[in-house]
Amino acid sequence: MVSQEQRRRQLAREKFLRQQQRRTAARRRARMRNSVIASVLGVVVIGSVALYTTKVLKSDKDDKANASADVTPSPSATSKAPDPCAKPAPGSVKKLSWDKEPAMTVDKSAKYTMKLDTTCGEIDMALKASAAPHTVNSFDFLAGKGYFDHTKCHRLTTGGIFVLQCGDPTAVGSGGPGYTIPDENLKDKSLKGSVYPAGTVAMANTGQPHTGGSQFFLVYQDSPLPPSYTPFGTVSEAGLKVLKKIADAGESTGAGDGAPNATVVINKATVTKS
Repeated sequence: MVSQEQRRRQLAREKFLRQQQRRTAARRRARMRNSVIASVLGVVVIGSVALYTTKVLKSDKDDKANASADVTPSPSATSKAPDPCAKPAPGSVKKLSWDKEPAMTVDKSAKYTMKLDTTCGEIDMALKASAAPHTVNSFDFLAGKGYFDHTKCHRLTTGGIFVLQCGDPTAVGSGGPGYTIPDENLKDKSLKGSVYPAGTVAMANTGQPHTGGSQFFLVYQDSPLPPSYTPFGTVSEAGLKVLKKIADAGESTGAGDGAPNATVVINKATVTKS
């Protein structure tokens, strides 16, 4: 016959076993949950390196951009490369803002070019006035007002997507001209397979339609991006060499997305009609 003490010990042992089983099950569930979370975070981190999207390419108050989740960013070297660029020209950024998009004055049948006279060299680009008239009109207006002069190119991505982002007078990714312009030319024949080819000049945005302002990005290597960013120009071969020089100097975080190590300042931006 089982004594009261033996019965008590048996019940205690059974209780202990039940607790162990519950703890084992809880640990298993936690491992599964963490595995799922880690998987999701992996996608988020990859996406954030790009387009910002969205900080690629988000402009204004949004920070991250979307990139292909199949491309894993490769970190940049942690050691800072020498600055390949010259000192900025004397002058300061103008604090300009407007309530609405400037009136359309661009001639869609004419050829327009934009030249960025930067501390790292001249970056020339042909603009697509017929395909992106609102965008080219805005850049013609802003450049004419000196809006881009003395501004820093504030963002460089070196993994997943490969772009230099400029056009923000605040140099922190939140600046704009006070107005927005519509998305244009999103079916440009150059955008094949959700890839923005090297040499593309495109608008940054907040991740929502028709939120472009003054921030733009220059693609120095083919970059997987959704066709959500107005392509409005093409950088010359000489300009691409300048961009690659900037990219070779790396970015500040060593994680593939940060401020360029090179001192990239637009001393003057000029739009010319021919």
